[in-house]
Amino acid sequence: MKKKKSKLQLAQDKARIAIDQTNKKIEELGAHLGKLCFELNNIQGLFDDIRNMPSDEKLECEKLRKIRLNWKQQAEKIESDYRTVTVKEAGAGAAGVGVGVAVVALGPTAAMGIATTFGVASTGTAISALSGAAATNAALAWLGGGALAVGGGGMAAGNAFLALAGPVGLAIAGVALLASGLMFWKSTGDKKKLENTFTLISDRDVHSYKLAIVELSERIERIDNEQELLKDAILKVKSFGTDYEAMTEAQQYELGAYVNLMLSSTQLLVNPVMGLQPKFSESDFEKFIAWEDRKTDTNICKKFKRLIISFANLLYRIDLDDTDKNLLYKTFRKNKKMLESVNVKKKDFSKEILDVVLEALKYSYSLKNS
Repeated sequence: MKKKKSKLQLAQDKARIAIDQTNKKIEELGAHLGKLCFELNNIQGLFDDIRNMPSDEKLECEKLRKIRLNWKQQAEKIESDYRTVTVKEAGAGAAGVGVGVAVVALGPTAAMGIATTFGVASTGTAISALSGAAATNAALAWLGGGALAVGGGGMAAGNAFLALAGPVGLAIAGVALLASGLMFWKSTGDKKKLENTFTLISDRDVHSYKLAIVELSERIERIDNEQELLKDAILKVKSFGTDYEAMTEAQQYELGAYVNLMLSSTQLLVNPVMGLQPKFSESDFEKFIAWEDRKTDTNICKKFKRLIISFANLLYRIDLDDTDKNLLYKTFRKNKKMLESVNVKKKDFSKEILDVVLEALKYSYSLKNS
């Protein structure tokens, strides 16, 4: 007779399904983004051919071109880096067949969706806290986390798993890793209490993924609308000729409106999906460090910065009493795989780290509620 699944196992199953659905929606986003970028390049070509156009409009078009190029390069880098990392690990026998499938699955479309999901800083404007290498690392952490969530492992259990505590960090699949620590507990009561904590984390993440899917769907709808507007604009601009000074005042005004359309469309390429950004970011950490009434030790905060940010995302909005905290500490400390994944030695992992995490979260909640 098949053993009935526990509440935690059922919650993890739901999380895996939600992660899979989110990844599919991100890939769908990438396909729509590719078409949008195609139309943007088309209208850009028409603007390039127009003579005597005011310098401010020329500069704006050039700025938008650079943003699109940066976005495309970021997508290509994510695709390339992911293939490099996973092929290397597969060769070392660390990830097995699961990674091989993932490598095949990650193509240009998925990479474009990922680049947008995690944000690419535009020229002159920090649209996201994540840019360049940070965005790539966050995307790799997402992909690796997804692989771990469905039973893969590989790079998700290594440095990429916690790279800059990406938008997901430990939270995306860490429960699968942390829950393995339950085997260390003989007391049924302790085990049940820990299972409850991990179940709450999984339930919270499922809720976040569902909201993110809605946001992704809305983004796709906006992209499709903008794409149709761009197609109409392309037909209009073609009919205006190539000499700005020979155009009517109405046509010149319309060209200005199309530059604004190009701007709004380009933002859809680079603006991150907020539902998949960190709940506790590096910026939140810096605010906490600067807080004058902070009780926890500054040296511990700085030494374990990445670990603290990751754990803060893992435990975000999870209520813990003293018993919960003590059980988590002992579970983390006994879990060799977990400690290796966060590059922390057992002797360095202290209760004070969890104290910092909980105080940082409490401070963050107070700021967001004020």
